[in-house]
Amino acid sequence: MKKIALLLIFCLSTTITFSQDIFGKWITIDDETGVEKSIVNIYEKNGKVYGKIVDILNKDRKGVLCDKCEGNEKNKPILGLVIIKDLKKEGEYYKNGTIFNPENGKKYTCRITLSDNPDVLQVRGYISFLYATQYWKRLK
Repeated sequence: MKKIALLLIFCLSTTITFSQDIFGKWITIDDETGVEKSIVNIYEKNGKVYGKIVDILNKDRKGVLCDKCEGNEKNKPILGLVIIKDLKKEGEYYKNGTIFNPENGKKYTCRITLSDNPDVLQVRGYISFLYATQYWKRLK
């Protein structure tokens, strides 16, 4: 009986480990300071992937408006802003969409994928062939 229980636990844990995906809530981390900044919910809608800021971890910044945004998002709260738009799955990557940085008002081509650790998301923003990479932690 113990062998069956151990086998069942092993199978379930293996399934859970390998079935991890990018969807859910992620803690964003400032790549310069290492400070946790916000929580982004990554979700799928109409076959594309989006990421929305659902919490800001610094209490003093919760009510900040996006003064660097353009168009309909100008002077709207950063909390609730959709910063990742229109990514499509290609192999192990989600790409060919954009990511927006509300702090500087710039939009970048974006690619995201799970790292070797399924609880770490690699988020890469591109301008031409230059890029910057951040690593976000899965919210548990």
